Amino acid sequence: MIAVRIPSALRPYAGGRKEVALEAATVEAALQGLTGQYPALRPHLYDESGSLRQYVNVFVNEQDVRGLQGAATPLQNGDRMMIVPSIAGGLHRLQVTDPGRVAKEWRGRV
Repeated sequence: MIAVRIPSALRPYAGGRKEVALEAATVEAALQGLTGQYPALRPHLYDESGSLRQYVNVFVNEQDVRGLQGAATPLQNGDRMMIVPSIAGGLHRLQVTDPGRVAKEWRGRV
């Protein structure tokens, strides 16, 4: 069993769930299982051609799957998978004086 962390922006499409437990051998199988269980998630994760959207980032045990084997990345019992949509902003710049504090405050909010 693996745990898939659902970001707050996508929770309304996943029945409000923060985390979903799934049986899956690969990242792709986990995403397919997730969208099979919560079909409203599919258009937010996949484009019209069935490819994972560019702005959807997937991490397994805090490692970006793009640096691993992509959607074919194998999963093991107890792995934690996180979906992180990229966020684009406007022109406002935030001056960060203490990056460690910002990281600490944002940890766990996704």
